[in-house]
Formats: sequence, C-alpha cells, structure tokens
Amino acid sequence: MELSIIIVSFNTKKLTLDAIASVYQEGSDLSYEIIVVDNGSKDGSVEALRQSAKKYKNFLLIENKRNLGFAKANNQGIKKANGEYIFLLNSDTVVKKDALGKLLDYAKKTPDAGVVGARLLNKDGSLQEGCFHFPTIGRAISEYWLGQKGNFEQFAPKGALPVTVDAVVGAAFLITPKAVKKVGLLDERYFFYFDDIDYCRRVWKEGLKVYYYPKAEIIHLVGASGRTIADPANQWRRLIPSSKIYHGTLKHYLLTFILWLGQKWEKIFKKN
Repeated sequence: MELSIIIVSFNTKKLTLDAIASVYQEGSDLSYEIIVVDNGSKDGSVEALRQSAKKYKNFLLIENKRNLGFAKANNQGIKKANGEYIFLLNSDTVVKKDALGKLLDYAKKTPDAGVVGARLLNKDGSLQEGCFHFPTIGRAISEYWLGQKGNFEQFAPKGALPVTVDAVVGAAFLITPKAVKKVGLLDERYFFYFDDIDYCRRVWKEGLKVYYYPKAEIIHLVGASGRTIADPANQWRRLIPSSKIYHGTLKHYLLTFILWLGQKWEKIFKKN
C-alpha cells in the first residue's frame, strides 16, 4: 500500500465526514487507506464514523474515550498504518482533485524529502499561509521591532515551484519513509500546536529536508484564524504549554515578552 491517510477527529462531525468524502473523490490512482482517530467526540462523530467504516473500503476507525491530544492521536494512527508514506490530514480540510497523487509523486521523486506540505487555500480559493520559519528570538525582533515582515509569522511562498522551507503547517503533512525511520513519531508532549514545527525541526536535524509543494492544493477551512499570531499576547497564552516544551521555559517567556512589547510598540507607532 502506498499511502496511509490519518485524520484526527474531535467534535467536528460534518467537517470530518466532508474531509473523508473529498479523499475518496480526489481521483488519483493510488493504493491508500484512511485511518480516523476520534478523540472522544460528543457530537455524534463516532456513530457517523462507524457508518463510514462500513461504507468505505480500507477504512479504520480508532475510538478514544477521551481527548488524548493531536500528536498522540496521530501516533496511534501511524502505528496502525500499512502505507509506505504517511499523510496527516486535518479534519477541517477538503482535498482537491489529484492533490494526493501530485504530493506523493513529488515525494517519491525527491530522495532527500522528509516532509512535504501541500498548498493550502482558504474556502474562497485565496492563498493561505501554510509554512513556518522556525520561531527564534532574532526573527521575533526583526518582525515586531525592525519592521521586517514575514520573518516570524506564517507565510506562503510565491510561485508555482516547490521550495524548501523550515516547516509546513500540519494540516496537510506528508511524511516520507525515510523520515518515519529516522525521525519516528510525533512528540506526544505537544497536546496541540508546535507538533508540526517540532517534527520538521527534527527532520532537518536528521539530514532530510522539508518541502512546500504548491501544485498539490488542499482547502483548509478553519486553520487560518487558529494559527495566526495576530495578537501575540492573547495567542501565546493559549500556546504556553507547547511553547514551553519547544523553546524551554526561559526562552518561552523571553519570546513572549518580545512579542507582547513589539505589539504594543506597533500600536503606539501607528497612532502617531
């Protein structure tokens, strides 16, 4: 089997069902399976997914009694996967025609690839920021104090050619066999957020690369508002547990202070 598609579900019944349907309607001639890991949903998702398991071939449902977090749930799916390649797909996505085939074909032709990310689109078809720079103190200062926009926040590469990037958003995240072997599973200390950046950082450390492949397009319905650091003070309060793991406690607080102060400075500067 070429590909295992893993979707984590948590109280997103309709979105999850739509994402699953879009995979089966995608059209590429691939051998694949879908593994859905439900994290203790209370909105009828489990019952609906049980019906999907009867309806579709190569469909596995893993039911958790409680929310184990995004990384751990994905790892449950990876451990059950039969595919050579692993594709982590958010439940709030719609896979466009031939996207999976294009993504997989590029990964197979790129021997140094560890992770390949798709081009993410908003519901209206506009480009969504699907890549990260590794979040460092230097980049935070250049973004919020020196006015060098695009150095810290998410971004979307221009053009139609594949490029290497520090990290790609985990909403559409293809992991190659080499990365599975060298890097392994996601770090389960990350309940939510930073798991994708952390995995990409480990990919680079193992001598592999992270690619953004814009010819494979996937609509990401919710993620734009959830991942944008438009208000660092409020956003980073929600990210504190994962940020402390990724950066370390001291660096986390220093970075949070820089972002908060930079945001205040921007507001004062704009007023004047």
